[in-house]
Amino acid sequence: MRQNLTQKTILIIAILLVFVYGIFGIPKGLSGSALQTAILKRIQLGLDLKGGTRLILQVEADQAVAGQAQQDAQRIQQGLQQNGVTGAEVINPDPKKEPGVIQILDAPAAKSSTIGSMLNSQYSDQYAISPGSNGQWTLSMKPTVMTDVKQKAEQQSIEVIRQRVDALGVTQPVVAPYNTGSYQILVELPGISDPGRVKNAIQSTAKLSIHLVEGGPWSDQQSALQALGGTVPYDADLLESVPGASSASSVGQWYELARTPVVAGTDIRDAEPGTDPNTNEPQVNFYLTTAAGDRFATFTSQNKGKPLAIVLDGKVQEVATIDATIHDQGTISGGGITEQEAKDLSLLLRTGALPASLTYLQETTIGPSLGIDSIHAGVMASVIGMSAVLIFMLIYYKGAGINADLALILNLVILLGFMGFTHSVLTLPGIAGVILTVGMGVDSNVLIFERIREELRAGKTPAAAVDQGFGHAWRTILDTHVTTVVSAAILFIFGTGPVRGFAVTLVFGLIANLFTAVFVSRVIFEAILNRKGRGEAISI
Repeated sequence: MRQNLTQKTILIIAILLVFVYGIFGIPKGLSGSALQTAILKRIQLGLDLKGGTRLILQVEADQAVAGQAQQDAQRIQQGLQQNGVTGAEVINPDPKKEPGVIQILDAPAAKSSTIGSMLNSQYSDQYAISPGSNGQWTLSMKPTVMTDVKQKAEQQSIEVIRQRVDALGVTQPVVAPYNTGSYQILVELPGISDPGRVKNAIQSTAKLSIHLVEGGPWSDQQSALQALGGTVPYDADLLESVPGASSASSVGQWYELARTPVVAGTDIRDAEPGTDPNTNEPQVNFYLTTAAGDRFATFTSQNKGKPLAIVLDGKVQEVATIDATIHDQGTISGGGITEQEAKDLSLLLRTGALPASLTYLQETTIGPSLGIDSIHAGVMASVIGMSAVLIFMLIYYKGAGINADLALILNLVILLGFMGFTHSVLTLPGIAGVILTVGMGVDSNVLIFERIREELRAGKTPAAAVDQGFGHAWRTILDTHVTTVVSAAILFIFGTGPVRGFAVTLVFGLIANLFTAVFVSRVIFEAILNRKGRGEAISI
């Protein structure tokens, strides 16, 4: 019995030391500031404690639908040509009001069956297809498909934002869906009090593409439209350039570009800032994937002498003539690009393009001083609550209260150690979770102690009363903890930011409480009984 008790005591001390290491690691000294630095290195503070910026972004999901419809329209146009249907025009009549609608105009009546067969075999799963008069066909994206496109746009936006924020060096950011079904995103940036640069990096769609130049340049849009006969061809776009996009321009000019890009944003493998060897000005070097590089090499070898335009977010950044075969890399320079802009643009291209633009619905900045006030208030509440509980247990349960107090303190050490090992983020609701954990720990001890009292009143010996008390209370404690853990898990899965912080501390605390209330507390009782004579009363 004594040997078994010694082994259990050694186990408890070992676990205590492990979780103390989880809290502090190896501190650089034992002063208060050194220990505080060690703790904050292991346990990150959330936005409400550290200060920073909280953003709510709206994903313009209809743009993603319009983009999908535009890609499908281009494929339909190519499919018609491959099936010998000429003269038909495939358009998105109103991308803003009806983003999922595609129309085929001026289709030859003699090819009606061919068109119908092609559309039904390839697009009937995604679109409702209806023929009309005068060679017109209308394809309307099905609601389920439209919803799927919007959800994918939201998820892709979250991944791109997370990559961009991580690359900027923001520690422990929160990027998660917000207000389910509204395609909104919550972004929390602890420690960022001046979010201007981060906001620009988040919001930029950074859609890079390379197009063949069909016409231009023209000095203004009106001149361009006059040269094109008043309308832009269906397979082309009319875009303005940034100043300096070509060697002869010091102001923005207009170009007619082939609508279908030679290279799209998804073809970018990597990007990095660099310096133009001729002008010593900043530039961005980008690299294509192997497949895109092979395709680009074939295209440039077949179109030598023709101009190419690099387009970024709907603006022509650079125009150059193809004078040799280009393989898997290119540059963006000129336009007065600064060194910082080159770094930021490289980051955006490297992390991929957003599928749709973002708008800011809400921005909240929490200053560091407010975070310090929150920490002070939270710590004071924890200390006062913990002290009140410890004193109550000592007064009400006498000697056994010391047992409960030791178990509660160890519970707190294990909880903080868990958070240190997992580098969890501590939020203000997380501190509330810590306080609630203390309350749950007290509840477990009360269940056990009251059951022991009942057994003693029934005339059982102290050893038998302790054994029966822990044995009968165990099931109740397990039931209450399992149900609470399930509730906390649901909060973690569906919650965001501070709510998840609360759930994390609560789950860690409950797991720790099962160990301290049932195992540690019992070992202490066994140690007390081992030092007393047979039948000698215990203080409870």
